[in-house]
Amino acid sequence: MDIADLVDRWFKIWTNGDFENLPLAESFQHTSPYGTFQKKEYIQLIEANRDKFLGNSFEFHDRIITGDKACVRYTVNKDDFTMEVTEWHYAKEGLLDKIIAYYNIEGEISESRKLSDPT
Repeated sequence: MDIADLVDRWFKIWTNGDFENLPLAESFQHTSPYGTFQKKEYIQLIEANRDKFLGNSFEFHDRIITGDKACVRYTVNKDDFTMEVTEWHYAKEGLLDKIIAYYNIEGEISESRKLSDPT
């Protein structure tokens, strides 16, 4: 699967909640303002916070693809929550190997939006 297909599949899964089928390499790591998580930790984080990840909609603004990497800028919306995000996606051998996400949540995070620690 090329990087464009991986990015499309990534967002489709985040829309339908089929997190068990994220196309992740064994060496996958995700970096965001919440920290850097290896594949196993990341899957645990998703499962512990499933309610915060389901039901989101995405408004895409920019997508740049070159070689085995892509940059995607989008707005995520859920109920009264909106967040601007830019992510770099890196592929390795047909799977996502690394994602670096940039975003800033303005003001205090409501209790309903805070992530739970799965450990």
